[in-house]
Amino acid sequence: MLRWAVIFFIVAIIAAVFGFGGIAEGAVDIAKILFFLFLVLFLVSLVMGLVKGKAPRV
Repeated sequence: MLRWAVIFFIVAIIAAVFGFGGIAEGAVDIAKILFFLFLVLFLVSLVMGLVKGKAPRV
């Protein structure tokens, strides 16, 4: 998912350089949504891993 956010960010940068405002805005919005969705899923996974924990091997 982070890969898709980066891809849309790159598309937005390229579109902005060539002056395609509408496409750039749309790509930026999609990149932001995907990035924050990725961040939320990462934090949920991190918390669940810490809460669940693993027993040490003996």
